[in-house]
Amino acid sequence: MKQSLQLRLGQQITMTPQLQQAIRLLQLSTIELQMEIQQALESNIMLEVAEDEYETENGIDNQELDFNQKEEEFPASNNELDDNNYDTAVETLPTDIPKELLVDSDWEEIYDGILPPSDLPTNEVNNKDLLVNQETVIETLKAHLQWQLDLTTVSKLARGIATAIIDAIDSDGYLQASFDEIAESLGGKMKISSKEIETVLHLIQSFEPLGVGGRNLSECLLLQLDTYPPKTPWLKEAKELVRYHLALLGIHDYSQLVKEMQLSREELREVVELIQSLNPRPGAQIESSQTAYVIPDVFVKKVKGQWNVDLNADISSKLRVNAYYASLISKNDNNPQNNHLKSHLQEARWFIKSLRSRHETLLKVAKCIVHRQAGFLDYGEEAMKPLVLHDIARELDMHESTISRVTTQKYLHTPRGIFELKYFFSSHVGTENGGECSSTAIRAMIKKLIAAENCAKPLSDSKIAKQLSERGIRVARRTVAKYREAMVIPPSNERKRLT
Repeated sequence: MKQSLQLRLGQQITMTPQLQQAIRLLQLSTIELQMEIQQALESNIMLEVAEDEYETENGIDNQELDFNQKEEEFPASNNELDDNNYDTAVETLPTDIPKELLVDSDWEEIYDGILPPSDLPTNEVNNKDLLVNQETVIETLKAHLQWQLDLTTVSKLARGIATAIIDAIDSDGYLQASFDEIAESLGGKMKISSKEIETVLHLIQSFEPLGVGGRNLSECLLLQLDTYPPKTPWLKEAKELVRYHLALLGIHDYSQLVKEMQLSREELREVVELIQSLNPRPGAQIESSQTAYVIPDVFVKKVKGQWNVDLNADISSKLRVNAYYASLISKNDNNPQNNHLKSHLQEARWFIKSLRSRHETLLKVAKCIVHRQAGFLDYGEEAMKPLVLHDIARELDMHESTISRVTTQKYLHTPRGIFELKYFFSSHVGTENGGECSSTAIRAMIKKLIAAENCAKPLSDSKIAKQLSERGIRVARRTVAKYREAMVIPPSNERKRLT
């Protein structure tokens, strides 16, 4: 093969670092953005948070760069003036400062007893209680049972068996291992009989919460019924139903239950109500997950008949370039320190500009969504209109990927609640008159029909599809089933209740 040199012309799209940073900030959630801003403040000496109270008291020129203002050029450095001011300030300091100053106030009147965290912004320290929303240790079910075991006086062997049983209990409170598996997990040459394990299991089943350690649903419910006073109405019948006829209750076959237990429907209703007062997942009241708080990015409120959209100013720190450090930069100096300051200044301006661009894009998209879904804000889910990303992208002259990034993990605070921006997008279904109906509106209609149905004869998916067709909405039975399952609504046979 002969080697040769060739010259080719071509075009290639490249993403600048500024564009990459703007895209990355655009897709961040509120919490992730706060972490990004905090990291930028710690790594870039040119960035600082504008504090209005401090600036007002000291008369400092703000030069704030937020998403409502344009970027300003900083003045050229004047090191001689800064040095002269510094020397003058030093000369005016008193030289004879006593070791102790006489004051007529106590330490507690000036300083708080609890020092704020060093990484908490000043405005948050002044306006928030530091003892609120502190992270706490989440107690697990196994730790709760082990704590009760430590307070119980038992032999060393029984304690080892009890520990093995507790390890085999899941988060719902059910024992997931057989006696043979528990004995095998203990190991050793000593043989442990099933009777010894069952005796210790009864001890664990007496712990809180009631019903813990059950090997199945029937045993779990029976453990809770055993704690009721003997004179409790319908207690005997409830135990009989749970012990022998729980499967019929699960499929809501009340006619067969009436025959098996020889009770009237009114008496059976009393028995079922007693069983429904029990907890089928006793461990769930101990196993709790940490609460995740949602901070809205945009607020929507109605003013004089019009829906107004505003950004949440509290979640976005107002950043600016530190004027003092910017004044230290010399245009004609190429030493490493000066170049380092120039690099930090450019990065700070890029970051502030990207942050401002994020807020402007988010506000545009939110206004467009609110304008199109004004019916939902006025009348509810049934008035939701079909909307896809392409509709917003075409109206704002943006790419669909940009709209997708803006609407992901961004929340809108409305008089009807807090919703993710993605919630307002839904597919459409055709109507009899040639129009379109959103899937969200159809879900709301299905939910409304099920809420108003006769509990003794609940509506099937076919009947729901027929009633929607009578309203002019063409929807198949399988579509109704898909929407019903998405809303975690059981089928008609499981919704059947005693009347």
